[in-house]
Amino acid sequence: MNPSLHSIKTILTNRKERIAIAESVTGGDVQSTFSLSDEALRFFEGGITVYNLQQKVKHLHVDPVNAKACNCVSEQTASEMAAGVARLFASDWGISITGYASPVPEKGIEELFAWIAFFNDPKIVLTEKITAPHGSPSDVRWYYKDRIIRIFLKILSHS
Repeated sequence: MNPSLHSIKTILTNRKERIAIAESVTGGDVQSTFSLSDEALRFFEGGITVYNLQQKVKHLHVDPVNAKACNCVSEQTASEMAAGVARLFASDWGISITGYASPVPEKGIEELFAWIAFFNDPKIVLTEKITAPHGSPSDVRWYYKDRIIRIFLKILSHS
């Protein structure tokens, strides 16, 4: 098991806290990683992968006007996704990510970036824009997943 993920599991289980994850750009990779950890049932509630605006609005209560204006990639959308998934799964923590794993030239997107948010009931504790090096979409997704795990461990260690 990933040492950072093992530490996250230990902290969450000791605190009797649970987590849920909302993903877009990473397509379920973060959920998969958490679900495969030892004793996942003790701290991982589950998650949702939502690629389009309609699903983000329906399941996570994302503001449709803001999300449409930014192609669902913004600090606000990530924050709403994190809070929404925590509420949807009745968990203490919600993590979300929305962004780009490959360029979208027709929208003028060349930089690969994502917004991530960490919600701990009742508030957002951190949002961050992360920029990925260019690579294959799967390499970019792995980069995002790794950053989320490292940042979440830092948050837990300091709270």
